[in-house]
Amino acid sequence: MMVPDRPRISLLGTSALLFEAPGAFDLPHQRRIWALAATASKWTDIREAVPGITNLMLTFETPPRQLDALIAALNDAWDTAEGLAIGGREIRLPVTYGGEIGSQLQSVADHCSLSIDDVVAIHAAPLYTVFALGSHPGYCYLGGMDPRITMPRRQTPLQRSAGGSVSIGGSQTGVSASPGPSGWHAIGHTSWTFFDPSWPTPAALVPGDTIRFVIERVIR
Repeated sequence: MMVPDRPRISLLGTSALLFEAPGAFDLPHQRRIWALAATASKWTDIREAVPGITNLMLTFETPPRQLDALIAALNDAWDTAEGLAIGGREIRLPVTYGGEIGSQLQSVADHCSLSIDDVVAIHAAPLYTVFALGSHPGYCYLGGMDPRITMPRRQTPLQRSAGGSVSIGGSQTGVSASPGPSGWHAIGHTSWTFFDPSWPTPAALVPGDTIRFVIERVIR
């Protein structure tokens, strides 16, 4: 009898724990992560439950004294978790595809044996869901990209990618909230602001929000 894949749970020092769930990278699976985060955030001594891509990080007020009991509770909660549908906002993001910032648009087209217009149309077609925030403040990991424009990540990351870069990495797409290193391929950019520390809630987006990329211009 085949034993199904089980979650992996590991300590991050003495102040946090990482729960990594088996399964596909898709919205139903991610909704179970959101449900697990909502449940674990109510537990005693849990300071924060932070959902990632098919994973969950728990931070502690103090190191847990009964780690085995916490791990068992996490596994039980995962096994019984039902998908949590978060009613977020729909954001329409104007994107300029190509140009200096989106210089990898042609490379993606070549790799996928598509035209530039095809890549742009395929990328802008879905309604993307914000699965999680991470990497850097305000950055959102999006689910829902068409597999036809999958592009392997860079073997050598860029030292600096522009803020607002719309990029593809593997089967995912996302938008950089600020300048910084990147192993993804930038195909365009937007001037929308994703993070501002002066705002009451600094990050503009939260898990459950959705993004529609609007083609503003294509520069070849």
